[in-house]
Amino acid sequence: MNVILVISDTLRRDHIGCYGNDWIKTPHIDQFAKDAVVFDNAYTASFPTVPNRTDVMTGRYTFTYRDWSPLGNEQPIISDLLHEAGVCTMMVADTPHILRDGYNFSRGFDGSEWIRGQENDHWMTSPAEVTFPCDKDKLRAPDRSVVQYLRNIAKRKGEEDYFVARTMRRAAEWLADNTDRQPFFLYVDTFDPHEPWDPPQAYVDLYDPGYTGQEVIYPRYAPCDFLTDAELKHVRALYAGEVTLVDTWFGHLMEALDDLDLFDNTAVIFTTDHGFYHGEHGIMGKSLITERYQGVVPLYDEVAHIPLIARVPGLSAGRNMAMAQPPDFAPTILDLVGAEAPERFQGTSLMPVLRGEADNVRDMAISSASIIHGNRARRWSTVTKGEWALMYGGDPAATLEGATSYIVDSDKRTEAELFEGGGRPELYHIPTDPTHTKNVIAENEDVARRLHAEHVEFLQKLDTPEEHLKHRKVFALR
Repeated sequence: MNVILVISDTLRRDHIGCYGNDWIKTPHIDQFAKDAVVFDNAYTASFPTVPNRTDVMTGRYTFTYRDWSPLGNEQPIISDLLHEAGVCTMMVADTPHILRDGYNFSRGFDGSEWIRGQENDHWMTSPAEVTFPCDKDKLRAPDRSVVQYLRNIAKRKGEEDYFVARTMRRAAEWLADNTDRQPFFLYVDTFDPHEPWDPPQAYVDLYDPGYTGQEVIYPRYAPCDFLTDAELKHVRALYAGEVTLVDTWFGHLMEALDDLDLFDNTAVIFTTDHGFYHGEHGIMGKSLITERYQGVVPLYDEVAHIPLIARVPGLSAGRNMAMAQPPDFAPTILDLVGAEAPERFQGTSLMPVLRGEADNVRDMAISSASIIHGNRARRWSTVTKGEWALMYGGDPAATLEGATSYIVDSDKRTEAELFEGGGRPELYHIPTDPTHTKNVIAENEDVARRLHAEHVEFLQKLDTPEEHLKHRKVFALR
């Protein structure tokens, strides 16, 4: 069995047709889903971009002992293990954070190709002067990330020059050139629909035609009060256009797979790392950031609940309620190619679920930013089990002492309490409140305490170092 893993960064689950969206066009993903298993209870684990990829590569819940950092050489990863099993491995990626500055995520692959230019990738140096599409004070990192991005796209002419198009086309070309290298593992990692959001105008016009205002292509990560109503609507349209652009070019890759007669012996897994807030919970972004400070916010449903669609030739398609998380991907891929997962892996193969032999491989999901900074950082975890979701931010009485992190964009910042919740836990009843808008912890303190205790027990089973674990044991409502 060949395997293709596609990660589309920052793709909200509720913005895809097969997950119930009725206003964004995703025909190719939806068609793919008809022949696949659509997981309704997939959740991110380590958050955000780089920690997520570390989970995927190592088969472990790495938020318990690592932060946003390069992939070291000290542990076996999926590319190494597949190579040892005789599988030809290839990475095609445009996500800059996993490849720039020695982050080393192409380690172990037989081949890799970095499609240059996304976001803050230091690629182009001209033009020296760029024109911003809106007021700079509405943009995140305008003089670093946005300037660099505008230089990187200065020579772009048409849709085929967009990054997701280049990445998917290159992946399709690799398939055509390597039909004699089976079995293979092709890992495709595209940064879209991560901001900046600037899809071709035809895609934007699908969702906000006639708009003539400012184009806030990379909004500040801040309380969502700096945009007008029209600007916020347009920001959402820009993102929706990016989602449809991703869909178009994912369809190109799937068409190539079919044209090359690889569809019947190639498993395809399509997913993301996390979502994004477009004003929900009063937030724009996935954390709160100033030039010097950063505050991680709770991982509500829009961010923690992710799409996961897996098509395995010969297995039945349909909806599936089993819980799944990124550490499960590596053991699943190894299972697909007939290789054994090492004991070091903490994830579990989803193949028993995909084959219909088991209803679940886990009964709880933990989604979390790194917890290694203890009481020096407010790092939120979401505990999802059954009907409940607990947001837990550590000891609310802790005094933050200025831990630093490279989280979100590889720029070093000091942790600060920028979220108004102050670290107090929150509880949500999923069947009646799937988007986490009504905190019911006061009426269900016993449920919250039980979930917190199970979360601590789960961390203990992961061999979380005590120096990190001790700060997650405190549970206080005030």
